[in-house]
Amino acid sequence: MGRRRAREIALQVLFQVDLVNAEPYRAINYLLAENPVPDDVAVFVRSLVKGTLENLSEIDDYIMRYAVEWDLDRMANVDRNILRLGLYEMMYEQGTPINVAINEALELSKTFSHEEALRFINGILGRIAREAIAGPGAID
Repeated sequence: MGRRRAREIALQVLFQVDLVNAEPYRAINYLLAENPVPDDVAVFVRSLVKGTLENLSEIDDYIMRYAVEWDLDRMANVDRNILRLGLYEMMYEQGTPINVAINEALELSKTFSHEEALRFINGILGRIAREAIAGPGAID
């Protein structure tokens, strides 16, 4: 449950950064103060946020390429940031298997978004995993 909680907090930080241009580390510190977690979970939160933001341009390029007929700015803010976080884990977080990253993104969608978002996020992340990251047949 610790890493899942870390992802929830990281998503909330990314949401604030995206929506109101919040300063990321101030948002992290605030949310961690409001939601105390063990040190290893806090480290993972910081890693997820830092990594996602540092690689945001490349991550957004993937989303734009695979979210056919959807502009980033037209996506629901929460869905856009779930995709960003999921892609960061899929592409850069060596300790997270691709299928786990996708599943965790779907769990975030169930908690923070709506039912249609689940299919949308699964479709985009699954397609990127098959076509761009793991190769055909690797993720099914």
